[in-house]
Amino acid sequence: MKKVFITTLGCKVNQFESAAFATGFLADEFQLVPQIEEADIAVINSCAVTARAGAQSRQLIRQATRNNPQCRIIITGCYAEIASDEIAAFEDLANRDYSIIGNSKKDKLVETATSLESEPTQNILGSIMEADTICDLPVNSFQDRTRAYLRVQDGCESYCTYCIVPYTRGPNRSLPLAKIREQTDCFIQGGFKEIVLTGIHLGYYGKDLHERHDIIDLVDTLTKEYQSTRFRISSLEPTEITDALLELIEDRDNLMPHLHIPLQSGNDEILSQMNRHYTTKEFSETVHRCVAKVPEIAIGIDILAGFPGESEAHFLSTLDFVSSLPCTYLHVFPYSDRPGTVASTLPNKIKKHIKAERVNRLRKIGTAKRESFYKRQIGRVVPVLVEGKRDAANRLKGFSDNYIAVRFEGDDSLKNKVVNVRLVHSDGSWVAGEVI
Repeated sequence: MKKVFITTLGCKVNQFESAAFATGFLADEFQLVPQIEEADIAVINSCAVTARAGAQSRQLIRQATRNNPQCRIIITGCYAEIASDEIAAFEDLANRDYSIIGNSKKDKLVETATSLESEPTQNILGSIMEADTICDLPVNSFQDRTRAYLRVQDGCESYCTYCIVPYTRGPNRSLPLAKIREQTDCFIQGGFKEIVLTGIHLGYYGKDLHERHDIIDLVDTLTKEYQSTRFRISSLEPTEITDALLELIEDRDNLMPHLHIPLQSGNDEILSQMNRHYTTKEFSETVHRCVAKVPEIAIGIDILAGFPGESEAHFLSTLDFVSSLPCTYLHVFPYSDRPGTVASTLPNKIKKHIKAERVNRLRKIGTAKRESFYKRQIGRVVPVLVEGKRDAANRLKGFSDNYIAVRFEGDDSLKNKVVNVRLVHSDGSWVAGEVI
């Protein structure tokens, strides 16, 4: 039995696609292995969303060539999409059996990797900017995961000035509803109790389909047809969170009260330079509307610190703005230059140590927000999906419907089940509970 090693960087969409690769290899009677040294084929699903992600992708490629000189290497993902010429010039790949697979051709990856007739170097890149259909990548299971990611959309047409993703993922493409139903059925048959709907720009779902379904139609349909399955939405732009969506979250027990809303800056001037299509006033109104409609909702927010030209005054207005929001947690990142983006050409770059200091100040606010939210939940009884692995203290763990990390005592029969847990006390980064 031949062996394959798959490693993944980046977003939930990449994780879904790597799970699809695993499904294909298993169907061809390959064995998945955890170490590259054991593999006949190594798949590197790369990322390029930040300069650091690109560097990590390069490092993984070089590690693969050095740690297993005999294995066939398949490189795909966003770094492969924008840096195929750079990859082909790597000395470590000289005289190696390798392939570069573009994002629009990921459905050809397993076939290319396992073909005995393929050339030692066979690249299938396609033209991502001309892609008009989403790759059909069915998934049977997610290794060691309780929640399944279901990629329903690919591509982005927003062209935020700091972001390379529109150039690596191409235009908006949506998975037809029939295919989504097939994948949902497969996940349910595989025992998954929760499905996370994900995409590169999830709120664009359906705009390219003849049926003209939108994300609200999709969520309405799935939560109605699969009432015993929990659904969670990965991320939506603030302009895409409508009253209709909030009514669904309020009315459907199987639609999790949890939204992730990218902000990026709390200053209108910086937002404009980022080409973000809302103001801080509009963002604040959206968040407050969410909390008013669904009081126990968890709201996560993305923020970039140190965008070119971000003065101390700009940053302080972001601190004040974020502090005023009734959100649950923050994902904070330092701005990273990506060649090929508008922002990379802007003057007044922020020094690395200043970006690091700003990130630290924002993360402290995020920590305080999360701890405050957790403390407000004490005494409530919440449904928790129990994960398959225990924590270091041998407690069961999982996430509530509103994305609280919960730990509690219990036996293994509770794993991969949704159980009611009373929240007892907060430990800062998680909440202790007791099974009802």
